[in-house]
Amino acid sequence: MAKAIQYWLMKSEPDAYSIHDLAKDKTTHWDGVRNYQARNFMRDEMKIGDRVLFYHSNDKPPGVAGTATVCKESYPDFSAFDKKSKYFDAKSNKDKPRWFMVDIKIDEVFDRVVSLPEIKEVVSLQDMVLLNNSRLSVQPVKKKEFDVILKLAKKKA
Repeated sequence: MAKAIQYWLMKSEPDAYSIHDLAKDKTTHWDGVRNYQARNFMRDEMKIGDRVLFYHSNDKPPGVAGTATVCKESYPDFSAFDKKSKYFDAKSNKDKPRWFMVDIKIDEVFDRVVSLPEIKEVVSLQDMVLLNNSRLSVQPVKKKEFDVILKLAKKKA
């Protein structure tokens, strides 16, 4: 039996890698995650076909800028092995990798960002991990939360 699609929110600073960069590239690897809980989500739970809300963090205001789909499941994050990378980790090696990543592909760039202040005002989104563990860069999202964000994106600002 096919596994049910899961939903996620992945954060990126738009000056480092934005939804527009993903739209240009079509796919990307999600490297540089150095939080164990976020790593575990990517390594253990994300599957091909899972849907992603692409979140611009450290923006004015921060918010969801579009959607993507997981197109390659977990594999070792090679930036951890590169001594020149800001994500280098001397304790991680190819035989026993500590960090993992997934690949995502672009689905949609929203006409407008669904801002964090707007999300905070929606009663049905009050239990989102985003509002309760805001530091987590990769986090689960419920289907109903994903659908509400999509509806908000279609509304005029």
